[in-house]
Amino acid sequence: MGIFERFLSLWVALAIAAGVGLGLLVPGLFEAVARAEVAGVNLVVAALIWLMIYPMMLKVEPSCLKDVGRKPRGLALTLAVNWLIKPFTMAALGVLFFEHVFAGLVPVDDAQQYIAGMILLGVAPCTAMVFVWSHLTDGDANYTLVQVSVNDLILVFAFAPIAGLLLGVTDLEVPWATLVASVVIFVVVPLGAGVLTRSRLLGARGDDAIERLASALKPTSIVGLLLTVVLLFGFQAETLLAQPGRVVLIAIPLLVQSYGIFAIAYGLAGALGLPFEVAAPAAMIGTSNFFELAVAVAISLFGLSSGAALATVVGVLIEVPVMLSLVAFANRTKAWFPGAVAPAQSDAAPI
Repeated sequence: MGIFERFLSLWVALAIAAGVGLGLLVPGLFEAVARAEVAGVNLVVAALIWLMIYPMMLKVEPSCLKDVGRKPRGLALTLAVNWLIKPFTMAALGVLFFEHVFAGLVPVDDAQQYIAGMILLGVAPCTAMVFVWSHLTDGDANYTLVQVSVNDLILVFAFAPIAGLLLGVTDLEVPWATLVASVVIFVVVPLGAGVLTRSRLLGARGDDAIERLASALKPTSIVGLLLTVVLLFGFQAETLLAQPGRVVLIAIPLLVQSYGIFAIAYGLAGALGLPFEVAAPAAMIGTSNFFELAVAVAISLFGLSSGAALATVVGVLIEVPVMLSLVAFANRTKAWFPGAVAPAQSDAAPI
């Protein structure tokens, strides 16, 4: 492993500190970056995510996609966790913590807003960043693409009914522009670039050229991740310092949800005998969130300064550190799955 991967946790911690510091020192810069968006999707963040997921897209072999359907258990696990378990456990945890555990610490109206924001996160499984987590666990690129694509298709039809049911809102309006733009920007564009590059390299230089390019781009991928962390924390630096207590209270049930959902999905993957390269991404999809959609809906329903919007933003802030810890755990437990070999200590996932 290179220095980037070996000390990734340290770099992420420094990126968080840098983001908060820069957000306070030069807020105008982050405000300008925040305005560079299309349909609620920030273009600068999108470009950084492209840097992260492009190496994985190089591994997607279109001719192999047809074979994914022969291994339906991974898809079934992903769909069951994302649509039959996750939204309802998130709502239950929101009620448990903000109506009981934290009762008296937060005004009732604010508590209901935080629960609403948590629900919106729970009903939006990840679209973009899951490619990063899959890449860091050596996930099957073809299978991950299918898992994400099927979830996105279901998201179009299931998001509004489930969110409306849990929120008690009958006229929930989904920001379709954000949903469509996110799928195009985070899946279609990098996939097209990866497939085109793969095709040209195969024709000219063969498989080895693809592996060399993917390896050469690894540092670029990590840099993209760190710059994304800087931006996300820079955008919310003032919120973090203005309401640190509320941020911590919201983060606690979100952390319980994230680690709990991962434990359920990962455990079921082991029980089903899934190979690690399918099991790890399946668990990551259920744990990670489509925060662009959740934030957009929270703002449209409850307002920019609402507690619901704050809850979705806290979900954004904790996602990268949480997911990196789960990547490390997954890579260290690879031997739990059939046909996998545990990594040597020096090759373990970043912690």
